[in-house]
Amino acid sequence: MSNDTVSFGYEEVSPAEKTQRVGAVFSSVAAKYDVMNDAMSAGMHRLWKDRFVRRVKPQPGEAILDMAGGTGDIAFRMEERGASVTVSDINQDMLDVGIERAMQRGIDGLVWSRQNAEALTFEDRVFDAYTIAFGIRNVTNIPAALKEAHRVLKFGGRFFCLEFSSTDWPGFREVYDLYSHKLMPKIGKLIADDEDSYRYLAESIRRFPKPLEFEAMIRAAGFVNTRVEKILGGAVNIHSGWKV
Repeated sequence: MSNDTVSFGYEEVSPAEKTQRVGAVFSSVAAKYDVMNDAMSAGMHRLWKDRFVRRVKPQPGEAILDMAGGTGDIAFRMEERGASVTVSDINQDMLDVGIERAMQRGIDGLVWSRQNAEALTFEDRVFDAYTIAFGIRNVTNIPAALKEAHRVLKFGGRFFCLEFSSTDWPGFREVYDLYSHKLMPKIGKLIADDEDSYRYLAESIRRFPKPLEFEAMIRAAGFVNTRVEKILGGAVNIHSGWKV
């Protein structure tokens, strides 16, 4: 990868083109996003998100930024625990789905804000926690997004990220690769009539840094006491760090 390109799945494109194409992907899948998550993970994404929120430990009255919060899955869980949650996403179509879901559930305490993770409009040191679930790998400039996360957190604030990667379990790794590369796009075609977007999502997992590499990026952004909690041998990971 040159200094002038970034990865979009297995392609190398300009940063501006990646931002545009990722936006198109999520606009395309927004309406079926939650149905697809259930189909592709056999419902396990719900357990992973529950586990993630337990690690965050949202407290009543805390201000939490849920970046790439899209359809509200993480925010709904944290709002139940009394936290004051701002749901942000670069994609308005994803936010619209989340707002509609919140209305259907009678949840009116969330703040919805369209934001670019690389250039947040929030003031310095305003949030107690920053969460991002299955979104960081789609950011064009990940180091910039991590620095922004650090900037908007209060001293003592915590960073939590839930993200896919490549598993290191022998045997399961080969099955996982076959599933994500061959079957995931076909499921996307069947349920959402969008094979290409789900092919990109599978490829983006392969291009995302390994857990320890990403942990080093989190430390480079200024976080301390970083930790990686592997699920399914690293197929899914909970990353965390603190601002001091």
